[in-house]
Amino acid sequence: MKPYRQVPIQECHEPLVAIPLELFAIETPHPYLKCGADYQGRSPYYLRQGVLDRVIQAQIGLQQIHPGWQIQIFDAYRPVEVQQYMVDYTFNQTVAQRKLDLAELSNVQIDRIWQDVYTIWAIPSFDLKTPPPHSTGAAIDITLVDERGNLVDMGSPIDEMSDRSRPEYFANCQDPVDRQYHHHRQLLCQIMTDVGFARHPDEWWHFSIGDQLWAWLRDRDRSESKTLAYYGRA
Repeated sequence: MKPYRQVPIQECHEPLVAIPLELFAIETPHPYLKCGADYQGRSPYYLRQGVLDRVIQAQIGLQQIHPGWQIQIFDAYRPVEVQQYMVDYTFNQTVAQRKLDLAELSNVQIDRIWQDVYTIWAIPSFDLKTPPPHSTGAAIDITLVDERGNLVDMGSPIDEMSDRSRPEYFANCQDPVDRQYHHHRQLLCQIMTDVGFARHPDEWWHFSIGDQLWAWLRDRDRSESKTLAYYGRA
C-alpha cells in the first residue's frame, strides 16, 4: 500500500463543479476518451469548487510571468471505473509495446509489469478510505501552452511510464535543451504550489490539494502526522 493511502479523510462535502473550459487550453478529444474509456455520461472536466478556484488563481499567476500562456488541462475528475479501465489499458499496451505474449509470461514477469503500471497509476480502489486521487475531484494533470497555443516542452509526455516522468529528472543536466525542460517543469510547479497545490513526487504533471496524497506530502518531513484529507471519493 502506498503510504498516503493511510491518511484519514474528513470529507468536507464540497461539490464537484464544471471547469469553465473557455479559460484554459484542453486536448480534444479527451485523451482517455480516445482510448475508449467510458465516463458513463459524466464529464472528466470537473473538480471540487475549491480546487477549481485555485487552478484559476494559478493561471493568473502564470500570466503575470508569461502573458498569453495558459494551463492546459489534460485530465481532472476520473471515476473509479475509468481508473480501472486505464490501468488495464496501460497493462495491455505495455505488454504489446514490449512484444510479449501474455500467455507465455510467468507470474513473476506479470507482476513486474503491474509494478511498472502502478508507478504512474493509482490503484482503482472502491474502498471509501482509499480513493484514487483523481476520483476525489482534487487532483489534476496539467501542462502549459504558450501565447501561440503551442505545447511547452516538458521533456516527456504526460503518462509516460519511465524515469523521465520524475519531476527532477533533468535537474542536474548540463545540456541547454534539458535545462530548459527542467525550467518549464519548475515554472509549472511554482504556479501551482504558490496557490497551495502539492506536486506528485513521481509525476511532473500531477497536482492535488485536499486529498490523501496532498496531506501525506505536507506531513512527510514532520515528526508526526497531523494533516487530514478533506476530499474523499466524489
